[in-house]
Amino acid sequence: MLIGSDTRALVTGASSGIGLACAEALAARGATVGMLARREQPLAAAAERLGATALAADVTDPEALAGAIETFAAPGGIDLLVANAGIAHYGPFADQPFEHAEQMIATNVTAVLRTAHLALPGMMARARGHIVIVSSGAGLRAFPWAAAYGATKAAEKGFAEALRHELSGTGVSVSTILPGEVATELHDHQADRMPDWRRPDEAVPASAIADAVIAAVEGDRRQIAVPKQVRLLGLNGIAPALTDRILSLIRGGSAAPRRRE
Repeated sequence: MLIGSDTRALVTGASSGIGLACAEALAARGATVGMLARREQPLAAAAERLGATALAADVTDPEALAGAIETFAAPGGIDLLVANAGIAHYGPFADQPFEHAEQMIATNVTAVLRTAHLALPGMMARARGHIVIVSSGAGLRAFPWAAAYGATKAAEKGFAEALRHELSGTGVSVSTILPGEVATELHDHQADRMPDWRRPDEAVPASAIADAVIAAVEGDRRQIAVPKQVRLLGLNGIAPALTDRILSLIRGGSAAPRRRE
């Protein structure tokens, strides 16, 4: 699907970071963009700058989410959905408040599935559409201190893979994006207590993820990792012990502290 002036694109988590970068890239191509996020002030400012539609809603609120999607879809449907909204809480799972895991599941899993479920009927009725799920390299191999987060991203990846096959022949397609370290506000709320294996100095700009989203849609790509070396985490499904050794060398022992006795 080529993105242009006849494309109606809805982006979640669009007030900052990857979502905002996607909205900017889509608007630059002439698309009609709906920007959905819960933070009203930055959302309104960004939407005004881009000539987009601001849709203030919390993706974990079913009624608010459904209302926002219906508002944007009513004039002409949705051609492209970028399901990007997500949160992260890092820390040892045994020490974390369980509410953190529940929040991540509600935002990163339940809301993503609900957003796709709400957008799909219109796409299928028109036999046209594309859904992009922004997962993570953590969906290929999760890291210590990010057990619950990695679980949610693996769920997103599995959902997108199966849905792509389910929609074969309908005119609707699905792509998965697997970012590595990205320069966003995702971890600002806990910047002082992040795991040692992180490499924020290697973070790619959010615009790189937006470029991948465009490429995935226009090339009908199954999956794109950014940067490309994130794909190597998929080796974990074949040779987990080898993957652990490689990650220990690249990211330090905290990336794979458990050893075979």
